[in-house]
Amino acid sequence: MAKFVFQLDGVLRQRKHVEQERQRALAMVQAQMARLQDELRALNDAVSASTSDVRDNRLIGRLDLHYLTAHRRYMLAMQRKGTELVQKMALVQRQVVDAQQALAAAAKDRKAIDKLREKQHGRWLEEQNRRELMQQDEVAMQMSYRDYLADANADGLEPA
Repeated sequence: MAKFVFQLDGVLRQRKHVEQERQRALAMVQAQMARLQDELRALNDAVSASTSDVRDNRLIGRLDLHYLTAHRRYMLAMQRKGTELVQKMALVQRQVVDAQQALAAAAKDRKAIDKLREKQHGRWLEEQNRRELMQQDEVAMQMSYRDYLADANADGLEPA
């Protein structure tokens, strides 16, 4: 039986490869975003713990102004670090959006070639079915003619 050959199979493989690369790129950027989110969460937890410690333990009895000053500097440093993390997250979020758009474009390109392949395969199947039917008709015609000849010879008639 004949085998279907898609002329643009190399293009389809290349487009699948590009789509996989875009998926990897998106995953890397999303992992970077997750790391930044974890870092921000840890920073927030540290600030909350430090603030709770000051509120629960350092504001009772005699006040240590050096400690409170140091805590204030710590809080300002953490605020700056948090602001930097949020800015980095905004940049990475833009990268995530760009990577998602690139992946969507790659998937669209691959799907276009995939649809073309499916259409060509469908046409090829129809052509194979048509040829098979023609062969079956030919065989049926030959068998019918043989039966006609056999009947004509059995009746003693001259075949037409």
